[in-house]
Amino acid sequence: MPCGEAAVETLSTRVLTSVIGFLIVSALVWIGWWAMLPALIAVSFFGLSEYFRMLDRNDLDVRRLSLGVFGTALIVASLPMFSEYAPWPGGSWREVVLTIAVGTLLVLEVIRPGERPLERVVYSLFGLLYIPWLLGYFMLLRYSPDGQQGLLYFALPLLATFAADIGGFFAGHFFGRRKLAPEVSPGKTVEGAIGGLAFGFVVVLVVSQLAGIWTPLQAFLYSVLVASASQLGDLSESLIKRALRTKDSGNSLPGHGGFLDRLDSLMFAVPATYFFLNISAFTN
Repeated sequence: MPCGEAAVETLSTRVLTSVIGFLIVSALVWIGWWAMLPALIAVSFFGLSEYFRMLDRNDLDVRRLSLGVFGTALIVASLPMFSEYAPWPGGSWREVVLTIAVGTLLVLEVIRPGERPLERVVYSLFGLLYIPWLLGYFMLLRYSPDGQQGLLYFALPLLATFAADIGGFFAGHFFGRRKLAPEVSPGKTVEGAIGGLAFGFVVVLVVSQLAGIWTPLQAFLYSVLVASASQLGDLSESLIKRALRTKDSGNSLPGHGGFLDRLDSLMFAVPATYFFLNISAFTN
């Protein structure tokens, strides 16, 4: 197959997968927590499974059962009803679960130390923080500040990352010259990052103006933040795969690899949006 046709086929598969994923996520978010909860737990399970497979290829071990249990508990602790019953003023049950998880992992290594106990604790904690902890922000953002406005605010990182992904692909394909992070992700270019930021800003500006929620300056600041977070998420996952000598985290999603390959940008963009909203509310 000629290179041009292969590129078109790759792009069409990538766009189709993105659109289908966008529609599925939008539907789950619109329905609410009772649809998001099993979906997030399932995504956490698949993401952790991909993480385990990457580690297995490098003879690295983690506490799989503990990650499954505490990962599920972290997502459950992110439900909106738990925020009404904080364990202490300003605290959250997510912090309680994470603290118990750290203690449990250390106790398990003391009771049944493996060949490389500290390494197992570190990789287990990283997997817990990188996947279920970040996925919990999806639930937190959906209900920030409430169930109605949260639906709109959740749409922003979805639309911004989708636009940045498409804009970055085209800008990088047609104008990409300078490598953004050649040691981590050789395919990323500065021009692609700028194109993604520009297209993402246009989408955020249009949506925010139609909804009447932000000024153009706020829309621009948010666009810079979410574009940076998306790039960081993408590059972070590339760094992980490079360190673990893996091309893709999986092959579940056509044109995108695995779940971690597809969600890497959102897993940073959604928490960034959550913090942006809370900081903005605090400073106003």
